[in-house]
Amino acid sequence: MHQVVLFLAETFFSLLLYVFLLRVVLQWARANFRNPISEAIVRLSNWLVIPLRRVLPPVWRIDTASLIAVYAVALVQTAALSVVLVGTLPDALPWLLAAATELLRSALWLYFWAIFIYALASIIAPGVRSPLQDLLESVCEPVLERIRSAVPAIGGLDLSPMWAGIIIQVLLILIR
Repeated sequence: MHQVVLFLAETFFSLLLYVFLLRVVLQWARANFRNPISEAIVRLSNWLVIPLRRVLPPVWRIDTASLIAVYAVALVQTAALSVVLVGTLPDALPWLLAAATELLRSALWLYFWAIFIYALASIIAPGVRSPLQDLLESVCEPVLERIRSAVPAIGGLDLSPMWAGIIIQVLLILIR
């Protein structure tokens, strides 16, 4: 029974964290928020972001409410999993560090899978446009363009998604 509770808690909080993380990434990438997928992400995260926005104004072009919301979700996730696994809340400093590490790890995995799906879609259905492909393009292209400038295409083959995946995996190993 303990494994079932752990699985359900991990799944629920991971999905919740990815929704808020996607909101931050979409804002950072200046994605089209009229996209149906973007609209769904905004609607799923508004319950926490809108009340925070009343208290936390944006700083320059940074939506502080969304950043605090995603970190709060990571804190709650870390605390909930600690309660399920150990039976108590973690100490303050390790808790803050564990939440930040989980947030960074989740962001890297989000980009890994986004780039993988983006590259796969360009191979399977080149030239076909969908709301998902538009969203993936706006999220992945800023990262892939930087890699393309350092590693040019070989024989017309764009290897930037492969290099991005390698870099992300190295960073994940270093975080561990």
